[in-house]
Amino acid sequence: MNVEELVRDSLREMALEAQPAAANLADRVLVLRRRRRTRRIAAVAVSAAAVVTVAAAVPLLDGGGRDVRPAHLTPGPVVAHADQSPPRQMIGAGNALVAGYSTQRRVEQPNKDEITTRTYRLLDSRTGTYKKDDRWSFVTVAPGARTAAVLERELPAARVGLLDLSDGRVKRWIPVPQGAGGAAFSPDGSKLVVTTYAKNPDRAFWSAKIPVNDKVEPQQVPSRTGFTVVDVASGTAHWHELPYWKDKMGFGGNARADLQFSRDGKSLWEPLPMRPGRKYHALDGTNVPAPAAEKHVQPWVEAGLSPDGRLAAGDFAGEGDEIASAVDDAVTGKVVTKVPGQQLLAWADNKRLIAWGIGGDGNEFHQRLVLVTIGSKKVQPLSGFRSPKDDTGGRWEPLFTTR
Repeated sequence: MNVEELVRDSLREMALEAQPAAANLADRVLVLRRRRRTRRIAAVAVSAAAVVTVAAAVPLLDGGGRDVRPAHLTPGPVVAHADQSPPRQMIGAGNALVAGYSTQRRVEQPNKDEITTRTYRLLDSRTGTYKKDDRWSFVTVAPGARTAAVLERELPAARVGLLDLSDGRVKRWIPVPQGAGGAAFSPDGSKLVVTTYAKNPDRAFWSAKIPVNDKVEPQQVPSRTGFTVVDVASGTAHWHELPYWKDKMGFGGNARADLQFSRDGKSLWEPLPMRPGRKYHALDGTNVPAPAAEKHVQPWVEAGLSPDGRLAAGDFAGEGDEIASAVDDAVTGKVVTKVPGQQLLAWADNKRLIAWGIGGDGNEFHQRLVLVTIGSKKVQPLSGFRSPKDDTGGRWEPLFTTR
């Protein structure tokens, strides 16, 4: 069965199984506190972007500007599996595709250290299903969901691999002698930025233990040393020193502080634990101002800018019992409207977004993927509800890419 047939079958299933959200969903939930998810900032892997190393995996335009991607890589219909959590079959809408997902658990070490360990399920482009691949500590998927960048289990890693999702084989290894802890592709796929660390950014060290709620717990240690920019086509790479951020008092940021490309691919940004939430650098590491198009992007909101760059996904904006998130004008930063989603994750197109929606029990951690539309109160379920319990197999994190 090819991907087109799978999509058609999925749509038939969706028509039979997916139930519309209750019209009074917002009226049936409890008041939610507005939370800034700094933990998600610390753990952010990378924004989905393109890989150009394996030519067959890259969506390209011909000389006339026409889209010549294979049919199943072009913007597609809504494919939902509202009864599946974690999902077993492909989920997507418009330009956005859930290319995989991860679960995580904290593994205690003999010396009382703890390592946050992720296990990935990645989309098999041949079958349209998610398959477990526990070889990797870190994964990010390129547009088209055919290629992924992967890091081996032991971090910092000595290399980054380019994985072919159709057969599960690494087609190329790129050495990173400084120690890789995270990676991100430029929007056009021509470059790869690999963030380097002296220590595992997912490890909490007992030697740095701190008291937490009358308990003593190991603590993560900021250790970023810099980043390597790789020209994917040629394989040339240049490392630049960029230690982890510290404030004027000498206090550091989060242990995981991976660099990502700006929307135009001309600069890099790192997350900050305080406003403005992002600090921008040139590709050689020098400080630069935020690009004009990104000055009002909320750094803790994953969806970011709309495809046309006119709108920016905003923060939680519900009032009272209302479940809603803001959509901002990208130029002015002012709220344009609100959509009925708890947390905005990815743009399906210029009018629709994939978000976390919550159940009627009002538990803000009891979430499912939903599709929301600007100008509409309709909420279309895309997945089943994930578990509200942290660090469990039912608490999964989607890995988005574009088709």
